[in-house]
Amino acid sequence: MRALCWFGSGDVRVEDVPEPELINERDAIVRVTSTSICGSDLHLFNGYMPTMERGDILGHEFMGEVVEVGKKVDSLEVGDRVVVPFPIACGTCFFCKAELWSLCDNSNPNAAAAATLFGHSPAGIFGYSHLLGGYPGGQAEYVRVPFADVGPIKVPGGLSDDQVLFLTDALPTGYMAAENGGIQGGETVAVWGCGAVGQFAIKSAWMLGAERVIGIDRFPNRLRMAREAGGAETIDYEHEDVGEQLRWMTGGRGPDVCIEAVGMEAHGAGVLSWVDDVKQNLRVVTGRPHALREAIHNCRKGGVVSIAGVFGGFIDSLNMGAAFNKALTFKMGQTHVHRYLRPLLARIEAGEIDPAFVVTHRVSLEEGPGMYQTFRDKEDDCIKVVLKP
Repeated sequence: MRALCWFGSGDVRVEDVPEPELINERDAIVRVTSTSICGSDLHLFNGYMPTMERGDILGHEFMGEVVEVGKKVDSLEVGDRVVVPFPIACGTCFFCKAELWSLCDNSNPNAAAAATLFGHSPAGIFGYSHLLGGYPGGQAEYVRVPFADVGPIKVPGGLSDDQVLFLTDALPTGYMAAENGGIQGGETVAVWGCGAVGQFAIKSAWMLGAERVIGIDRFPNRLRMAREAGGAETIDYEHEDVGEQLRWMTGGRGPDVCIEAVGMEAHGAGVLSWVDDVKQNLRVVTGRPHALREAIHNCRKGGVVSIAGVFGGFIDSLNMGAAFNKALTFKMGQTHVHRYLRPLLARIEAGEIDPAFVVTHRVSLEEGPGMYQTFRDKEDDCIKVVLKP
C-alpha cells in the first residue's frame, strides 16, 4: 500500500509499505477514505519530537471503511464507515473508566520511555513517535486500529467525510479547550492561534455560552475565518500590541478564559520570541512558549488558562509568579476524544456546527509531501489539508 512516511526533519515521502494485518483479536483494519495534516504533525515534520524513526507512517486524523475485524470486536462489522479517535484506549483501565481516555494505562507499549520524560506514560497515539507507541498512522491506504471495540464510532452515510473527519482530533480538541475554561455563560474568551483547533475553540466557546470571543493570530486568512465563520473579534499580533488591545477590549480586567491553541512552535514579536527561536533551534528547549506567556500575562485575575497546543518537553521563561499571584487555574492535556465523539456528532447532525468550514485544501495522498511544506509555510492561504488515499 501507499503511505506518507517520515525520513527526517523536513523530509516526508509517499512510499510503498506492507499492508497492516490483524495482530490482536480486538483489532480492526480500516481502509482510509480521508485523512488530514494536523498542526501537531508539523512538530514531527520540523524535527521537534524525539524518537521518530525513518520510515514511520504519519497521521492521526483519519476515517474510513472497516474491511476486517478481530474475533472480539462485536461493535463493528465489515463495511461500517467509522471515525477513529487519535488516542488509543483500552476501555478497561482506571483512566479509561474515568473517561480520561488519552491517559490510558495499557495502550502505549513504550510506556517506560514516556514515563522517563513525563513521569508517567500517556496513551498511545497513531503516527506520533515511538515515545507514544510507535503506531503506524493514518496517512495511508489502510490502518490497523487496536482496541477497535472501544475507539471507532460509526457515522451516518448522509454526512460527508469533511463534516465528520475532524471528530478524530481537531473538533474535540477545540471543544475540550473551551470546556476546560469552565465557560458557564457570559465570559470573554481569548484564543491564541486561529488554525483549525483555534477555529473550533472559537466555535465551541460560543456553543458553551461565551459572551465575547477574541481570536489572536498574524495571518489575514486565519483572522478572516475567525471573524466570518467564527463570529470572533480579532487581534493581529504583528500590527497590534496584544496586551494593550485585550486590556482595552475588557475594560482593563482581561479575558476570563485564555485558550492557547498553538503549542511548542509559537511565534511572537520582541526579543524574548527571538531568544525562543535560538534556544529551540539549538535544542536547549523543546518548545517556544510565547503564546502561553501572553495567555498567562493577560488572563484576568482568578481566570483560567486552557492549553490545547501540544508541548513535548521542556520550555523556558514562564512567569509562574504571575500565574501564582493572579490565582490562575491551568487546564490542559491531550484530548479525551472518546468522551466527545457522540455528543459532537449529535451537534453536527443537528446543524449546530459544520466542521467542513476549516478545509482549504483537498488533495491526493501522493501530493502529501508538498502539502506538508505548504501547510508549514502557510502558503496559498492554507489552514487545513485533507488527503484522499
